[in-house]
Amino acid sequence: MTRIADGERDALRQLYEATSAKLFGVCLRILKDREESEDVLQDVYVTIWRRADRFDAGRASVVTWISTIARNRAIDRLRARGPLAYAEPVEDLEIEDEGQAGAEALLSAADDRARLAGCLAELDARTQQVIRTAFFEGVTYDALARRMETPLGTVKSWIRRGLAKLRGCLER
Repeated sequence: MTRIADGERDALRQLYEATSAKLFGVCLRILKDREESEDVLQDVYVTIWRRADRFDAGRASVVTWISTIARNRAIDRLRARGPLAYAEPVEDLEIEDEGQAGAEALLSAADDRARLAGCLAELDARTQQVIRTAFFEGVTYDALARRMETPLGTVKSWIRRGLAKLRGCLER
């Protein structure tokens, strides 16, 4: 990393040859898209080139440091897609035969949904709104705070307290 920080292109090439397959795998596992993973991988090595002087061997190994950069860049790209990024493509969903799902499993799932709905109903309207928006609509805390014209820390506190109440209710 010292050689890369000193601007030695050959050192970056050697690092790339030794680690690109692993980092590509990290990106692909998160993004599930080959072209996007290739783009992110390129960005990762540009970041390594620019920030090699910030590497601290006392805090992490080289592989850990660059893997973290790759992971964070891939997650950033995933988040940039929006809330639908986490949804499975329709083509990948398995269609279950009605006979496959046992009556017990269906009743259990319905009971879980009913319990969650009941516990959500015990929360005040504001707390219900922020939890539903954040978790069911996939809106980030930051976007939610802007939407509600409320400080981010306040929104996080509402959600944290609301989730604690939900947990207590569901454990009863």
